[in-house]
Amino acid sequence: MIHKKIHSAIGLMSGTSFDGVDIAWIKTDGEASVTPLAAGSYPYSPEDRGVIRAVLGQSERGSETDAAEKIVTERHIAYLDKFLSDNNIDPRTVDVIGFHGQTIFHDPGAKFTWQIGDAQALADACGLPVVGQMRVADVQAGGQGAPLLPLYHRALAHELDKLLAILNIGGVSNITWIGEGEILAFDCGPGNALLDDFVSRRTGFSYDRDGLLASAGRADEALLFHWMAHPYFVQKPPKSLDRDAWDVKAVEKLADAHGAATLLEFTVRSIEKGISLCPKPPRAVYVTGGGRHNGFLMKRLQALFQVPVAPVEALGWQGDVLEAQGFAYLAVRSLLGLPLTEPGTTGVPKPLTGGVLYHPQSSARQAL
Repeated sequence: MIHKKIHSAIGLMSGTSFDGVDIAWIKTDGEASVTPLAAGSYPYSPEDRGVIRAVLGQSERGSETDAAEKIVTERHIAYLDKFLSDNNIDPRTVDVIGFHGQTIFHDPGAKFTWQIGDAQALADACGLPVVGQMRVADVQAGGQGAPLLPLYHRALAHELDKLLAILNIGGVSNITWIGEGEILAFDCGPGNALLDDFVSRRTGFSYDRDGLLASAGRADEALLFHWMAHPYFVQKPPKSLDRDAWDVKAVEKLADAHGAATLLEFTVRSIEKGISLCPKPPRAVYVTGGGRHNGFLMKRLQALFQVPVAPVEALGWQGDVLEAQGFAYLAVRSLLGLPLTEPGTTGVPKPLTGGVLYHPQSSARQAL
């Protein structure tokens, strides 16, 4: 029997809700063996979020994007240092860092995606090799570049009964459907981002805690009908979205509770449509991402589906840091030259590795 090397890897993730940086330490062979070791979450300040939010949708470098990238890089460096200290991790025991960066623009149709964050500065600061730019090769090869974690979901689920769906509700929502020898993944539609932005504008709070505001309102069916007529919802997967793909300005005419209810229902119905596009109905839906903490959203999802809907903690997974673990896992796969994406996960023509390896103390970088 061949014993594969077990790598020690740390993953860093800042998602489309840009509420902070999630960090996770795992050991893995880059295939089916995964052992989570430690994890933590470190919030951005309101000022940091404001600077980052201001550059969403920008596709060219300028002073604003430079300022946002500086914040993203410096916070990742500081938080990684704190994480190592908090968990008494000797950096010499870590083989690689997986660095996602912060997505500010994503247009796979133009073969362009942009995650800000200086991976070379991170490598130099921590003295460890860093794999970054994990979406770029897929997008340039004609893939969607998202979602990027389905192969990690498959690794975690390798001993589970098949025909299940992993539903990630972050800034956008996406599905990983796992069948017998099959995998399909795609973005469904909005996740938390539209509701969070609305609630922030109307109330000053960063999100609708447990869906209490939305649960007090009534969804506007005319707006929902209009939004759900978008051609994206009938497009065949794999497919992906930018965080700000939707024009929902009309929600501003609604009262706070009714606006929140309408935006939450938009998320729910886009997920319902996404599940209907899977090759076969899943026998269970397991939810990860911040949306699983919204009790009203979870109740609405359970009401839609005739199968169990449960947080991924029901499987023993850690939903708050699953993406950070996934980027640690992908960093190891990148080192090994293994695929990060497949035709069923992003629509890329063939299984494809990716990522760029940044060595510490050097400005040179190696494309993997």
